[in-house]
Amino acid sequence: MNRLFQLLLLLIFITCNCPAAEKSPVPGAWQYGQYKHLIENKSVALVANQTSMVRDIHIADFLTDKGIKIKVIFAPEHGFRDLADAGQMIENGRDPVTGIPVTSLYGNHRKPLPEDLNGIDVVLFDIQDVGARFYTYISTLHYILESCAENNVRCIVLDRPNPNGFYIDGNIADTAFRSFVGMHPVPVVHGMTVGEYALMINGEGWLKNKIKCDLKIIKCKNYTHNTFYVLPVKPSPNLPSQTSIYLYPSLCWFEGTNISLGRGTPFPFEVYGSPLLPDKGFSFIPASVAGAKSPPLLGIKCYGTDLRDAIKNRIVPEASINLNWLISAYREYPDKKKFFIPYFDVLACGPLLREQIEKGMSSEEIRMTWKSGLEKFTQIRAKYLLYN
Repeated sequence: MNRLFQLLLLLIFITCNCPAAEKSPVPGAWQYGQYKHLIENKSVALVANQTSMVRDIHIADFLTDKGIKIKVIFAPEHGFRDLADAGQMIENGRDPVTGIPVTSLYGNHRKPLPEDLNGIDVVLFDIQDVGARFYTYISTLHYILESCAENNVRCIVLDRPNPNGFYIDGNIADTAFRSFVGMHPVPVVHGMTVGEYALMINGEGWLKNKIKCDLKIIKCKNYTHNTFYVLPVKPSPNLPSQTSIYLYPSLCWFEGTNISLGRGTPFPFEVYGSPLLPDKGFSFIPASVAGAKSPPLLGIKCYGTDLRDAIKNRIVPEASINLNWLISAYREYPDKKKFFIPYFDVLACGPLLREQIEKGMSSEEIRMTWKSGLEKFTQIRAKYLLYN
């Protein structure tokens, strides 16, 4: 009996003190009591997609059930409830569940027009990001903040944890090469939640004419930048797993090359390959599938690298971008002049990274050129952090 009692006490101690027993992060959207008074009896515009869940209920349904007047829904890249291919045009329409009008903010209409915000009191932004510069949800956030500022509409960001929020890394974007996949002078991995990032856009004067938005952040609970947060809903069609989310900042560079990232397979952003790379025992064939109807190298056998066990093999999570995969593929590619495509300079926000690889610089040498920029960004970032 004494032994049983001792075991019981030990179990209680472990439950109360073990880090694994710490409470899970709670997204801002789940904390209705923190923003209820800010949207009740208001005309609301909602910026959301399939990740905008309040536990197991979509936020549009959740708020509608609460009697909140949602006048319009703004949809980012990939759409509102249903996932579309990367780069696919999203059409305006109506949400089939609530009947609320849906306006696409992807394509030629990335920024809400004054008429889009006519009669709107507050814009509610609730989208799960993955913490990489070229992921377009933070670009949509920029245009939302800018339009709200220009039209005197308040913006409330319902914050969510960043699955890659435990580090910062990469080259600082040269805004002379500004695009929808690189709008701000930040590194590839910025290590900020969407709420923190919104504060930085607003505070650093990055909106047009340095205008300021009336901005409110509903913080997450039980989250720090040391939290390894596993996404409950895939954020886009080709990031279907936690492995792909961790690998994304290192592998997305291949989008600017003639190398396949596994789009059109069950494991996008977990592999890379080409018919022109050497056969090392692993291959895949991209097919037309939902989320990747016309993937690069469709129907062609590709030889390359399998990273599906990257978590199991402790390759990720890692607090740095891995450039070795990109450099290795370039060195093994037989026709160097056809390895990169023009989109690479868009992703890299300038030609420098491509030129460094073409010159034969190593990963370590390239990373040294990032050092001073990352140090300066760290100081800017510190001003807007909401979490320890």
